[in-house]
Amino acid sequence: MFIDEVKIRLKAGDGGNGCMAFRREKYVPKGGPSGGDGGRGGDIYMTATGHQNTLLHFRFNPEHTAQRGRHGEGSNCKGAEGHSIELEVPVGTIAYDDETGELIHDFTHAGERIMVARGGRGGKGNARFATATHQAPTEHTPGSPGQQRTLRLELKLLADVGLVGFPNAGKSTLISRLSAARPKIADYPFTTLEPQLGVVQMDDLRSFVIADIPGLIEGAHLGHGLGIQFLRHIERTRLLAHLVDVSDATGRDPVHDFETVMAELASFSEDLAHKPMIVVATKMDAAQDPARVESLRNLARERGLDFYEISSVTGKGLADLRHAMAERILVGASESST
Repeated sequence: MFIDEVKIRLKAGDGGNGCMAFRREKYVPKGGPSGGDGGRGGDIYMTATGHQNTLLHFRFNPEHTAQRGRHGEGSNCKGAEGHSIELEVPVGTIAYDDETGELIHDFTHAGERIMVARGGRGGKGNARFATATHQAPTEHTPGSPGQQRTLRLELKLLADVGLVGFPNAGKSTLISRLSAARPKIADYPFTTLEPQLGVVQMDDLRSFVIADIPGLIEGAHLGHGLGIQFLRHIERTRLLAHLVDVSDATGRDPVHDFETVMAELASFSEDLAHKPMIVVATKMDAAQDPARVESLRNLARERGLDFYEISSVTGKGLADLRHAMAERILVGASESST
């Protein structure tokens, strides 16, 4: 199960109360105040890890509480501090304060660690209030409460290339041919129910990540089909590969399919619709009408987009497509770093 948005409730540890005590020892007739301070409450930290790829572990465990500090004791003994807890989130997680909507942090690298809830301070024991004119104080203070908040976690997968298109446009088959990913492949709409990631390995040992997003249909932004709930996962991609089925089996116009998906992308985010893109005509092995392919090619030319013809079944054009993706992603990344 792929979970990409959850709410969690956090409660940092309360501080321990300060103690009121006086020394009671033999041969010490006027023992002074000896109440120790309370211990500090535990904090809650959040750390990005590459070992998680979903927020599922928070769906069934949404409440997290750190240990409170121990109370102070006599003989000036300070209470022990509460144990802090660590919450692991996948790289790509964005944490928001659910009440205010404030962005707390965007975890883009493994190992990033921030405090999301601070433990309360320990109270003061009565020994802290002793002065030359106030030698037997009875004052002591309680510990302060730990921070309590509700967070909304949103996961945006980190991929270099995002595959978009109509259901059954060949996205899952393509990612299975280019990478070691093994998504479900079947001849019916919405076979892909959740995003899939695959790592494409090049001959020179460089690699990049592809994301397969469930298919879009007209009206997706209104909740039709699977809606646009997964499009957030390609907001971070640097390149979109727009797959269009040009086989005769669909009975649809490839140009209309392309424009429909573009409209749905724009309805979700104008920035997404204007990302760098290549157009890929899929299922060329079943394309009997050259006019369908030519109309899509002309559209790509008018929009200034690179155009590729592939067949994931026969392997036609896959090598050229893979190198084109690598050229746009890996070469562009090296140039930007310099």
